[in-house]
Amino acid sequence: MNPPVAPLKIGQVHTLLRREHPNLELSKIRYYEEMGLVAPARSRKGYRLYAEKDVECLREAIRLADEEFVPLRVIRIRLIEQGLLKEDQRPVSARHVARAAPSNVVSLPVPASATPPPALVAVADNVGPAPEDSSGETMSANQLLEVSGVEPELLNKILSLGLVAAVTRGGDTTFSARDVRLVQASASLLRRGTDPRQLGSLRRVVEREIGIIDILTIDLRGGSSTTHEITAAKLEVARDIEMLRAELFEHALNEFLEL
Repeated sequence: MNPPVAPLKIGQVHTLLRREHPNLELSKIRYYEEMGLVAPARSRKGYRLYAEKDVECLREAIRLADEEFVPLRVIRIRLIEQGLLKEDQRPVSARHVARAAPSNVVSLPVPASATPPPALVAVADNVGPAPEDSSGETMSANQLLEVSGVEPELLNKILSLGLVAAVTRGGDTTFSARDVRLVQASASLLRRGTDPRQLGSLRRVVEREIGIIDILTIDLRGGSSTTHEITAAKLEVARDIEMLRAELFEHALNEFLEL
């Protein structure tokens, strides 16, 4: 039986991988960690410790990016499917860190005087279309609680699952108007006893669909296409995917209900 291999520090991993990729920069290894493509352990002093599996995960991520030009979000899916990365490992970019940060804020009781912005009042009773946030309309955690009608503990659970992304500006944690419906739908399923991990699975299904859009429009980037043309192409692909998904779901649901 071979003795276990001691974990490597980031410098050692860099040296090892540069034998295969001479132009590999140390910053790229750190960036891949930030994007959730590798999850090294940490020593008591905070040093990264890469196991054999972590090195293999990095090696495959670099290969997919450099040789197959696979987008990073799709690389993450591939790594999970190959068993090199755990599904619950999330990226630690500033946006994802913000998802966890609001928990201490929303756990506070909602002030009795809290009043939701006028444009959001209709959403509290699930009446009418979801409010548009193209104008940059935002709300605090307490306003989100007031408008959505969700309990603080339940909102904390939704945030911990990464289903809603808060944004921190100037020390204040804010949410968009679109988060209201997302919070309400998530809360409804959780109240029915849904395993939180299943909601995480739904989120990953959406991430995979976005990855497909990215793959199908990758040839447009770096060419002569304008930003407007690329956006229009992505929207067209997204509509096709949504139409197919809806048809597949209806078909599967009819079979499930034996209709």
